[in-house]
Amino acid sequence: MSDRSEPRPYHHGNLRATFLDAAERSLREQGADHLSLRDLARDIGVSHAAPRRHFVDRQALLDALALEGFGRLGGVLRSTLQATGADFPLRLHGAVSAFAHFAIENAALYELMNSGKRRPDAGHIAEASTEAFGPMVELIGEGQRSGVLEAGDPERLGIILFATVQGITTMVNGGLVRHDLLDDLIDMAVRQFLRGAQPVSSAN
Repeated sequence: MSDRSEPRPYHHGNLRATFLDAAERSLREQGADHLSLRDLARDIGVSHAAPRRHFVDRQALLDALALEGFGRLGGVLRSTLQATGADFPLRLHGAVSAFAHFAIENAALYELMNSGKRRPDAGHIAEASTEAFGPMVELIGEGQRSGVLEAGDPERLGIILFATVQGITTMVNGGLVRHDLLDDLIDMAVRQFLRGAQPVSSAN
């Protein structure tokens, strides 16, 4: 019979990735407030000191989760755009839909990502956010160059669409809107954006 007081092993393969996976599960099931390095170490089966090799404290672990989340979101947007054709409205719809589903399917992580980038000392997370949404800004610019969207700052124009979709996903995640309405609402949001952001000469 093993001695439960015996120290747990320090090494556990790719400990950083293992911790991030376990932390994301905990985040999804219990929320960020209940995330504990010590509890995660116990669940994984390593010593309570082991996480310090990769995360100096709990906040560092949360920041690493946010960074990984933005990396995944950027990858989803890029792969979606690579899989679509040249038709701009279809490309825009595909990217917006991919973002919305990411935000819904990873609700707790996405909330952490948004809260993390607003901290004054988290410039690295804000940079990761900018990089993740880079494909969307480039897509807006693509629409402007093709004459589908009005000229101007693509980031400012994209904010209009982002605010609409962010509002939809927030309402779905908050239980104010049924999940099964998501795709229809995204369709409507993209159509209205395209109609409202078209060049003035085209609108008349």
